[in-house]
Parts: sequence; structure tokens; C-alpha cells
Amino acid sequence: MKNLSNIGTIKDILSRHGFSFSKKLGQNFLVNPSVCPRMAELSGAGEGVGVIEIGPGIGVLTQELCAVADKVIAVEIDTRLVPVLDETLEGFDNFKLINDDVMELDLNELIEREFNGMKVVVCANLPYYITSPVIMKLLEDKLPIEAITVMVQKEAAERICAEVGTRAGGAVTVAVNYYSEPELLFKVSAGSFMPAPKVDSAVIRLNVYKKPKYVLTDEEKFFKIIKAAFSQRRKTAANSISSTLGLEKSEVISALEDCSISPTARAENLTMDDFVKLAERL
Repeated sequence: MKNLSNIGTIKDILSRHGFSFSKKLGQNFLVNPSVCPRMAELSGAGEGVGVIEIGPGIGVLTQELCAVADKVIAVEIDTRLVPVLDETLEGFDNFKLINDDVMELDLNELIEREFNGMKVVVCANLPYYITSPVIMKLLEDKLPIEAITVMVQKEAAERICAEVGTRAGGAVTVAVNYYSEPELLFKVSAGSFMPAPKVDSAVIRLNVYKKPKYVLTDEEKFFKIIKAAFSQRRKTAANSISSTLGLEKSEVISALEDCSISPTARAENLTMDDFVKLAERL
């Protein structure tokens, strides 16, 4: 197994394959040797478990996952990395690379085809620019997965793992909490990457609910109300929802009062139960 935490080894491999980092794809490869084994361990990967990895880069996390999981499917959009991964993952017969855009894939079909009924987890070092879209796709597709363990920008991690109903939370906080129980596992300094980004990162784990924790008549409406409520954070939830969704302000205030929510409350003051009740009322 190649030492993919060694900068010299990485430069040699990338040079031989004529690879250069893409800012557009947010490519920053991990070089801190302690991070990936810890991520693999905390992800739930192990005997009888299949793993989906998104954006494997040169395969530093992939190697650790392949060492403990029964099967690892990595999805990589960058065609230039295909020959690199063929080299770095050589010898792992439980690894398969899919050169595609994860946002375009039918992941339910992939899981059914590739994992043959085994438990499945997601583990990935996500590019900053696509963090929220990927996380929401994984949750909204209602995949048969146990957990999602990902490294993201520290600020994003803190927002996602904030408590709903606090100033630190946002629309993504509410959305993630609807589908899962998030937890911040550990922080990772910018110097752990090559090239080093300008901000620190953190690893989070989303423990996906096997059954919906909240029962809604209309999920789509629920998420529209969340997005509308946080669209103008400095305004009251009543003002944001009414102006964004084109509803009469008096109608929204009446709904808030019926749900025992103050008409002057901002979105950040509302709990999960508040949002569920409000969506049902509206």
C-alpha cells in the first residue's frame, strides 16, 4: 500500500500522470496521516459493510476504507484521476471506481446493484463548493444507508451541527435534522491538506433515521417554508415567509399564533416542532 500521506510520494504520482490541481473542483488532498484512519473508523466501515466514497482524490481515505470494509465504491468526476486511482488502489479487489458526477447518479440503484443487501455508509472528504448539495442529495434520496461521515469546511460543519432554534443554525440545520441526527466528530487544520486551503475543516457524522422522526402531510411545502423563513434572516419569520412565498402577512401571523409561536420571532428562534406545526398549519 503506497504511503499517500507522504508529499514526495504524492508529487511523484501526480507528476507521472501529468495531473494538476483544479480550483474549479475544489481539489485539496489530505496529507495528515492521522485523519483518514480515524474517519474510516468513525464512519462505521467494517466487516459486512459497504462504503460509498465521493471524490476520492488520489485514494488516501479510500485505502483506509478498503482495509476495513467489505466493498468500497468511489465516485469521482475528474477523469484525470482515473489512472491515478488505478495505480494507488492496485491490489484492493474490494474497490470499484465510478467516473461520474454524483449529483447525476441514481444512488438507490447503485446501492441495490453493488452492495447486495449489506449495510451501507457514506464516507468522504467533500469539496467545499458542493458540500450542501451533496449532503442534501444523500438525505433527500432516502437511501438505505446507516450514516454519512464527511469532512467539510469548519464553518459549514458548525452550522450543520448547530442546535435548531439557535442563532448558529440555518436552513441547512433544519433540513439535516429532519433526516438525521448530526454530530461534529473532530476538527482538521488547513495544514493537513495539499494544497492547503485558507480555512480549517471538520469531520461530521449524520446518523440517518431509519424511520421518519417527523410526520408531515407535505414534505415539499415544509422545505419551502424553511427556505423562505431563512431567506431574510434579519426579518421576522412572518415577513420572510409572506414576502418569499407570496402569502398575506396576516395569514402567516395567524398561523404562527395558532402554533403558539410569537409573530415577532425570527427563523433562528423556531424549533423543529415549530417548523413542523407551522408547515401543517399553512
